[in-house]
Amino acid sequence: MPLSLYRKYRPIDFADFIGQEHIIKTLTNAIEGNLISHAYLFCGPRGSGKTTVARVFAKAINCENRKGYEPCNKCPACASINQGQAIDIIEIDAASNRGIEEVRQLKEGAKFVPTRLKFKVFIVDEAHQLSKDAANALLKILEEPPSHVIFILATTEIHKMISTIISRCQRFDFHRITANEILKKLQRISEKEKIKIDGNALELISANAEGDFRNAESLLEQVITYAKTVQGKTINAEQVKDILGLVDFNLVADFFDIIIKKDPALAIDFLNKNIEKGLNPFEFGNALVNYLRSSLILKIDTSLETVAVESLTKEAKEKLKNQIKIISERDLRRSLKAFLDAQSKMKYALIPQLPIELAILEIIEE
Repeated sequence: MPLSLYRKYRPIDFADFIGQEHIIKTLTNAIEGNLISHAYLFCGPRGSGKTTVARVFAKAINCENRKGYEPCNKCPACASINQGQAIDIIEIDAASNRGIEEVRQLKEGAKFVPTRLKFKVFIVDEAHQLSKDAANALLKILEEPPSHVIFILATTEIHKMISTIISRCQRFDFHRITANEILKKLQRISEKEKIKIDGNALELISANAEGDFRNAESLLEQVITYAKTVQGKTINAEQVKDILGLVDFNLVADFFDIIIKKDPALAIDFLNKNIEKGLNPFEFGNALVNYLRSSLILKIDTSLETVAVESLTKEAKEKLKNQIKIISERDLRRSLKAFLDAQSKMKYALIPQLPIELAILEIIEE
């Protein structure tokens, strides 16, 4: 069975990483300076590289022929880790192994020296899901760790971690991956896979990945599967929208144009005609709220462009910038609030688009 893109193109050394430069720099300095801590806490959104960085770090500190900070990826230690066969690298999913017994077993296992590697590394994913008793048992290990053991805890919800565990670890905050960083990786993958796909199509995938490398690679994989049926032809943005069922940014922008013009009949007609053509009203509601959020942030301060429109394509950015010139901040706030309320009501509505239609009337007729 062929490997998924996520597994095939997972970084195997620090040079492979795109994004999280502040973390990579600190960890590589620690490796070069032999300043290895006994416990690390990686926190941040899903798909931001926490577990992958943990694996590369574990490999680098155990590499037998390391030069500088990069693992050689050739020695027996690196080979066993790359193949997932290193018995001294123990990965634990706290979501399914959250009880006191599992942590006690971990504690017992930590007592024994590594079988083949220099360090025994425990990577605990979703560490915030450990039960209270299990977390307290883990705390005891972190307070008196054996010299041959290193813990790397990963979490998407740092606020659920007990403060005493946080205080025993070196904390690293992973940032949400930007669309531009995702785009760079997708370009690399497309070139290596020899897939003909234009820049706008890759931008669209990047913008819809929600800051998650795994999401982006999964979306690209769907597109590549389709591309095999049209060999020799370049995949464009329109095809990506059809393949992945994405809401066209231009559709949202055109709808917002009608809202700005305050024409309720045209807005409702536009919405329903597109739903008849197959537009998913739930996906449209989500896209509309995101678009209005970007508009409002950019209206408040143009210097916030990175925050506001980072996930939009170049074409959509220009359209949005022109729109906010002719609508007031007050009307933008009202529109965002109305459609946000509509979005939450849609799941319970007998007619899914009805909350959007009522929001249109509320905004325009006030």
